[in-house]
Amino acid sequence: MKIIVPIKQVPETNEVKMDEETGTMIREGVESIINPLDLYSIEVAIQLKERFGGDVSVLSMGPPKAIRAIKEAIAMGCDNGVLISDRVFAGSDTWCTSYVLSNAIKQMGNYDLILCGERATDGDTGQVGPGIASFLDLPVCTYISSIDEIDGKQVRVRRLVEGGYEILQMPLPTLLTVVKEISYPRLPTLRGKQKAKKVQIPAWGNKDLALPPENLGLTGSPTRVVKIFHPQVTRNGEKKIVRDEESLNEAVSALVDFLQEKKLI
Repeated sequence: MKIIVPIKQVPETNEVKMDEETGTMIREGVESIINPLDLYSIEVAIQLKERFGGDVSVLSMGPPKAIRAIKEAIAMGCDNGVLISDRVFAGSDTWCTSYVLSNAIKQMGNYDLILCGERATDGDTGQVGPGIASFLDLPVCTYISSIDEIDGKQVRVRRLVEGGYEILQMPLPTLLTVVKEISYPRLPTLRGKQKAKKVQIPAWGNKDLALPPENLGLTGSPTRVVKIFHPQVTRNGEKKIVRDEESLNEAVSALVDFLQEKKLI
């Protein structure tokens, strides 16, 4: 079984900064990690390989440093990986990213299954997985909580929905996006780290993919960030600090007066 797992390297911080002119994320000077939700797709891919044989290939699009994410996935148990990196891809939105990744997958050759994380924690859109499926003309199913059965022709999955679960059967090849419930990601092993250190990761640019420049980067991205601003907190509150019984009584009285003023009591 041939499994491909697209992953993304994201900032290891909650303080994401945006370039107000281009509307893109500033990644320079920020430590990066594998998108946490991609760890679940990596784990289930390795589990399927352990059950049915085959190999797992990791695919990532980003700057040269994203090769660290690919090597970490190999240290966890994946077999090989490909980095898609070129300055002409900079500023790509989800449509453009899906377009480039889908063409890279075509170049990687035959596959049975593509597994993606539910979404990336930096963009939070969940659009790239289904976007790849659209460009490859594949069936797609999102929010997969378990893969119940799989053979050479079809896969049966359990899909998380608002009211419970759906049981779906789909033909192979197909693309699935998975949720946390599907697995618990393993840690890289010492043997895996030694293997990852030796593996040569090919880096493909647009010379390898030969895609039209007008479909790439900011130029090829139909999404536009019109305005970036910091929302203002308009609520005004009063803090009462309680240090002893007297200050406690004052705080309680102030709270009762406030509730009476608002006609809540």
